[in-house]
Amino acid sequence: MFIKIGKSFLVKSNYRAYTKIMSKMSSGENMGIKLTEVVAALEKFAPKHLSEQWDNTGLLVEPYTPRNITKILLTNDLTEDVALEAKEKSCEMIISYHPPIFAPLKSIIQSAWKERIVSLLLETRIYLYSPHTSWDSVKGGVNDWLASAFPFDNSVPIIPGEDTETGAGRFLSITDNTDFKIHQAVESVKNLTGLKHVRLALAKGKTTNDKVRSVALCAGSGGSVLKKAANVDLFLTGEMLHHDILDATQRGITVILTNHSDSERGFLQGFSTHLRRELENQVDVIVSKCDKDPLLTV
Repeated sequence: MFIKIGKSFLVKSNYRAYTKIMSKMSSGENMGIKLTEVVAALEKFAPKHLSEQWDNTGLLVEPYTPRNITKILLTNDLTEDVALEAKEKSCEMIISYHPPIFAPLKSIIQSAWKERIVSLLLETRIYLYSPHTSWDSVKGGVNDWLASAFPFDNSVPIIPGEDTETGAGRFLSITDNTDFKIHQAVESVKNLTGLKHVRLALAKGKTTNDKVRSVALCAGSGGSVLKKAANVDLFLTGEMLHHDILDATQRGITVILTNHSDSERGFLQGFSTHLRRELENQVDVIVSKCDKDPLLTV
């Protein structure tokens, strides 16, 4: 049997293949690039092996039926609102800095929010990738973005990784001829992160007019990393335990805290441009509008 389509004829046995191809073309599935190309670009920037051993990084959700990627949503934390935002904006992939899947999931049901997210991603065929500590470690990653708040002439990891340029945290030597003071450090951090307020714990005997000659920083919850930095004037991180802050200030170290994810989120805007360029502008890379730190200063 033959079926007429315009001026052409198709054998019925080929008709299903034809309609499948046309369906893909009309839905945009022939556009974009493959998942493997995006993952390769991500791991070119920050190889997965740079992640801490305890971390859960890499490709975390891969739906059964593959599709090409035309739009990627970047987020610091993957909440239900962010997942729905990705669906509404027709994104085929989410890159979530923090891995939403950390502890093993024993079921995928609707009674728990993380399981609902995984269920939604599988249903809507959205891939999920998380880089977390590989982005912290790599040169040009989250910690180096945070360091850009300061005028420094030397930066090294606090805990070195596989080489002298990768690892946890950053130790900065402030430029010698710069009269850089604590109050300037506060304003610089606020300008970089876009925050109206940060928390400041002044070192014993210090005022905001005292000079800063060295900085130790770690994005996120950096208390355990910053303890490894000795003889430093200033700690910068997202959050620290009360007793760690108290110990630091009594040892002559001023502490600036931004809230956990506010020390990380600002990196995404610049990375969106980098990833779009790496993918030769074949993929639109956007930053979530719903993603925000759960804590507000009121």
